Amino acid sequence: MIFNPGANRFSQEFKVANSPQARKRARQADKRNAHNAAARSRLRTAIKSVVHAIEGGDKAAAQTAYKTAMPVIDSACGKGLIHRNKAARHKSRLNSAIHTMM
Repeated sequence: MIFNPGANRFSQEFKVANSPQARKRARQADKRNAHNAAARSRLRTAIKSVVHAIEGGDKAAAQTAYKTAMPVIDSACGKGLIHRNKAARHKSRLNSAIHTMM
């Protein structure tokens, strides 16, 4: 976004790639952005499924959801989508929440 001093708000101006290399990089960036957005969505959905199972009070369902969410979290970490400490924090907190269930 570029600041327009004549206006009171920011306006979006999109730059057009002028060289073949820049066009290719723009295509690659769009493709990568879509791929990362899908992977992030998959990660959040996996975490939410565990949280909803925990809130529902069903320990068996929570453990099953956790077992399916662990590889998704590890995959996001391995692909550089999230930091390894964040992945460890998610797994630890979900696991401890499951273990404290009655």
